[in-house]
Amino acid sequence: MSLPNPPQIEDRIARCRVILSVIALAAVFIDPTVPYVSSWMPIAKGRFTIDARVFIVMATHLVYSVFVYLAAVREWFPPSRLATWTVCADVVLGGAIALMTEGATSPFSAFFAFAVVVSGFRSGLRQAVLVTAVSVSVYVGIILISAPGRMNIYVMRPAYLAIVGYLVGYLGQHRIELQQALRIAEAAQQRHLIARDLHDGFAQALAGITLRIEGCRRLLRRNDSADALAELTELQTSVNREYDELRSYMSTLAGIPPSSPAAAAAAPGTRFSLNVRVDGSIDLIDHILQIAREGLSNVRRHAAAASARIDVSTDGGFVRISIDDDGVGLTTQSPPWSIASRVSEIGGQIALGGSDLPGSHMQILIPQA
Repeated sequence: MSLPNPPQIEDRIARCRVILSVIALAAVFIDPTVPYVSSWMPIAKGRFTIDARVFIVMATHLVYSVFVYLAAVREWFPPSRLATWTVCADVVLGGAIALMTEGATSPFSAFFAFAVVVSGFRSGLRQAVLVTAVSVSVYVGIILISAPGRMNIYVMRPAYLAIVGYLVGYLGQHRIELQQALRIAEAAQQRHLIARDLHDGFAQALAGITLRIEGCRRLLRRNDSADALAELTELQTSVNREYDELRSYMSTLAGIPPSSPAAAAAAPGTRFSLNVRVDGSIDLIDHILQIAREGLSNVRRHAAAASARIDVSTDGGFVRISIDDDGVGLTTQSPPWSIASRVSEIGGQIALGGSDLPGSHMQILIPQA
């Protein structure tokens, strides 16, 4: 079972927001009724006319709607951040449009629904209830301003909004919980598959290696060193083969195409230099040693280098790790995934350099704190 990426509903909501904004602007333009705003500021009257101030508010909403739609489609911002911004803007602009058009009787109370829908489907019931409460409060305030003493006539509109907000929040919460349950089920299945692969493959290989080591011990007890040496040589070949398969399997789990074992690997004459002078927490030192060990392993197995060196030093609150060799160089333009993932985990950075020099050259910068 593979869990698909959860649908991002912001672009669908943004498309509907643009459509409604265009229709609302056209409706205000052709509506011959006098908007509520005329009671406290003079406006132009007549069919196919619209006051400049009302037009500015409606046009602002249209520009905002188009911008949000483009931002959602082209992924200019993270979906969670975009959702937070649009919820606030929808409440403010929805209230402004209702107040500038027909007040309590304005048909544009539907603009509040966008804030409720986004918060419900993105964050669940609690956030939806909070946004709904704010939206209802704003709308009730508009009723009190535009139709004082007539709350009993228009109270159903905020009641409808409150009910819609609760239902959308409930559905959004159910969607979030269902996605979490699917992720847990997928993770459990993946763990089961990994455990089965390890048991059927590498565990059996280790069991065979253990038996062969026991055979070598018996040969050595009989002083049959020649046969023991031959068995150890074959055993070393088997271990190297299993090691390559294990690395390939780990690359597959990480979603990275496994690198084929390089024919130039295992240059026994490589001269290696290691210089380490650093202090820090035990976790930091452990990460540094693991990175250095992986760098050493990569040089041994893939570089075919005559010389290589690893330098670790402290530099202005950072730990600088340099891994250099004069071998065949990296086969890709990205660092080894095992090093890259560990460096990323501790907030470090990797830079590949020395393209004009033979071999591979990697600079790693890790915060010391």
